[in-house]
Amino acid sequence: MKIKNIIRLVIVTVGLSITISSCSDWLGVDMEDAIMEDKLYETNEGFLSSLNGIYTSMNETYASTLGMGVVDVMAQYYNVSQNSSHNFYVYANYEFGEKVFESMSGGVWTNLYSLIANLNSLLEHCDKAGSALHPTYYPIVKGEALALRAMLHFDLLRLYGPIYTSATESNSTIPYQETTSKEIQPLLPAKEVLDKVIRDLTVASDLLKEDPIRTEGVMDSDSENPNEDSKLRYRQYRLNYYAVQALLARAYQWKGAREEAYKIASDLIKENKEKEVFPWTSKANAQASSNPDRLFSTEVMFGLYNISRVNLYDRHFKESASISNSLTFVGDDFIDDYGKFPYFYTDDNDVRRGTNMWSVEELEETDQYGNTTTQKAICLKKYAAIASTKPFRYMIPLIRMSEIYMIAAECSNNLTEAIGYINELRKNRNCMDLELKDSDTEEEVQEYITAEFAREVIGEGQLYFYYKRHAMTEVMSGTSFYSWSTTASMDLGYYVWPLPKVETDKRITSN
Repeated sequence: MKIKNIIRLVIVTVGLSITISSCSDWLGVDMEDAIMEDKLYETNEGFLSSLNGIYTSMNETYASTLGMGVVDVMAQYYNVSQNSSHNFYVYANYEFGEKVFESMSGGVWTNLYSLIANLNSLLEHCDKAGSALHPTYYPIVKGEALALRAMLHFDLLRLYGPIYTSATESNSTIPYQETTSKEIQPLLPAKEVLDKVIRDLTVASDLLKEDPIRTEGVMDSDSENPNEDSKLRYRQYRLNYYAVQALLARAYQWKGAREEAYKIASDLIKENKEKEVFPWTSKANAQASSNPDRLFSTEVMFGLYNISRVNLYDRHFKESASISNSLTFVGDDFIDDYGKFPYFYTDDNDVRRGTNMWSVEELEETDQYGNTTTQKAICLKKYAAIASTKPFRYMIPLIRMSEIYMIAAECSNNLTEAIGYINELRKNRNCMDLELKDSDTEEEVQEYITAEFAREVIGEGQLYFYYKRHAMTEVMSGTSFYSWSTTASMDLGYYVWPLPKVETDKRITSN
């Protein structure tokens, strides 16, 4: 069964989920909707279809806003912040009070809590007396649903919560919605939210300990056995056991619990080396002349399946994109020191800097008066369309194995070991090893991790959160032609999104 057939029920499910949980009042379920909801969960297929619908609906927010678009712009990857006519100008300059930001933020909040509401409904039906869910599917469905609920709350905390420290952990943040109750939930302290995230991920991990990915791998192709149940294949597109462990490592690292994060990360690396579930993508495959694997997809632990990915690429990265909508590196050459590219990629042999990964393009835009503006820029090709039906054709990475190496490096108490983890990644990106000097400090090793992490997750919406976790006040500039030597200043307030009006207005009305 092809991927498109595995998720063929999603369109129906998305329609049902909109009915079950409206955007304006995601907790309101009237009698007719309740009947439809019960009908949906009368079969195993209904449970699986509902879960698939939630994964698909994540594309609305994660593929663009929390992926290759807004959050990456806020990390100052791109040449945006000085161009007041750019469609992302508000985000690059952290203008939280602007209507466009409020609209975007309200959409993120509403969409994620709508998904959480649907997850809670699914979870309640999993354990409902006489549930139709077969024991074979129960731990997988419930485990994935719990992990998704934790992930969505965690990302809301990473956006709207404070820079997490012992001094801010008691700050009021977001609700943690655990039931289908219609009551407005209290805004919880950051620590309580994070503890609930870790609790849900821990339970999910236990439920998923027999995940077939641990014995059969990602299963990213059709089974040769016509009698095999195909519903549990393509595990990279699900919150599988390993992805849940990775989220736990992220959560502990966010909390500052280095020892716990290190243990999870190092154990993941050890098991992955033994089983090769997420093998390093070869240089040959990454640089193939036909259908290159620019995503290093074999290393992706969890990603979304987005058939509209090429539309996002065309809108923001392709040479045909308008100047006011394009996300590009400042500069017009791969080699000259005049531009960001050679400062971002310091090793000429780095697979991530190849011409199949990036291109120099002449962008143009015509205004309402017929005046044409041109701009030469360096364009990311990470999400460019490929002609084949390879499993990564529609992939949007959300968690990758290289991040686990960076977590292990950062949380290790041994600088030699930390450099070893960094060099393992660099070796598989065709880069020279870093040498640990006697004078190197933990701060200097952290700088190596920062640079490597930035190169790894471009287009994936993770660098902004990395900067926030470290409370960084200076980051690599997106507009300077000498990007490492000229940084962008980051006020710590830029890392904390204000609660959107869709939430604050609701709380005022209820009082």
